[in-house]
Amino acid sequence: MAKIYPKMFFDGAIVEDKAAALSITSSAVLYGLSVYTVFPAFSDKDGNLAAFRLAEHLKRLKNSAKIMGLGNLVESWNTEDLTLAVKKLVNANAIEEDIFVRASLHVDERLPGMRSRGLNTNFSMFAYSADPILPPSGARLKTSVWRRVPDSSIPARAKVNGAYANSVLAKQEALDNGYDDCVFLDSDGHVCELSAANIFLVRDNRLITPSLTSDLLEGINRQTVIELAKTEDLKVEERQIDLTELYIADEAFAVGTSAFLAPILEIDARTVGDGKIGPLTKKLGKLHKKALKGEEPRYSDWVTVLK
Repeated sequence: MAKIYPKMFFDGAIVEDKAAALSITSSAVLYGLSVYTVFPAFSDKDGNLAAFRLAEHLKRLKNSAKIMGLGNLVESWNTEDLTLAVKKLVNANAIEEDIFVRASLHVDERLPGMRSRGLNTNFSMFAYSADPILPPSGARLKTSVWRRVPDSSIPARAKVNGAYANSVLAKQEALDNGYDDCVFLDSDGHVCELSAANIFLVRDNRLITPSLTSDLLEGINRQTVIELAKTEDLKVEERQIDLTELYIADEAFAVGTSAFLAPILEIDARTVGDGKIGPLTKKLGKLHKKALKGEEPRYSDWVTVLK
């Protein structure tokens, strides 16, 4: 069960929960015309609350706004402004535990019709604590009957709120069938990602993940795992993946802000590898956790102290 902190950053100020509201006539509500990012903040080795790869998350938020033609965030806010706003949010709530922060840019223009440029926008953030979206002990996945929305229809590399109806349909279908999450395929039947996490597989000690042209989100934790693997001299392949290749993988895991690094033990009623968490998954999971918490000196620049 998620715990939502009561003070939120909304339209340039810290406000109470109920005051952070959008009109039902806004584009954000009518069309899902918002973009967002979610990033974690953990207690680091010195006991400070620190955000993981904050600059990269804020850059992606700006890029999402740019892709969708929402210029306000790009023009009006720099990274320093956004970082200061995050610190204000954390301090206003006197947060002492590990959290997530969701930052959004909403189009709050009322009844503007089918357009995005030159409209009023509202930048908001809220903090919450929640359990991982996938079981750390190992997830069971089902290939979705729903295909991933192609980048040529709604851009996959932009985190557009309205596009996540696609993920809701796919994950609910998986849950209805007794699984933890789905595997999305593209229109040609190639592997994309999960409902809200990127996917990796291991074959013959090679780490393999769908390429960025596979209708998937440019996940920050995806890139983190690739960088960690290369530092450990592991071979990494970013390429097109067939579904059947998942079936014969030695190991598989998912990675994302809300999933962390979660082992995958079953796909479509087929056991992955020997049905246990594999050695590379364990190794990368430990490295990823240390990096998240600022416990690895090599990646100290990945964390930003908030409090």
